[in-house]
Amino acid sequence: MTGPVLRVAALSKRFGATQALRDVDLEVAHGEIHALIGPNGSGKSTLIKILAGFHHAEPGAVAELDGEPFDLG
Repeated sequence: MTGPVLRVAALSKRFGATQALRDVDLEVAHGEIHALIGPNGSGKSTLIKILAGFHHAEPGAVAELDGEPFDLG
């Protein structure tokens, strides 16, 4: 397999005046295992909720699954 299984670029999310995520880039290759760690309020849950379709990303974000584009949120 070539290229990432999941690729996200320029992902941002704002809740009112609060910037939860700013220009997040993420690539996950086949067989890789990743962990999200960080303090409370760092955006871990927001990132997962966007990938799961619970929240919408701000315009301009790009996402691909196996090289095929998909909508975030």
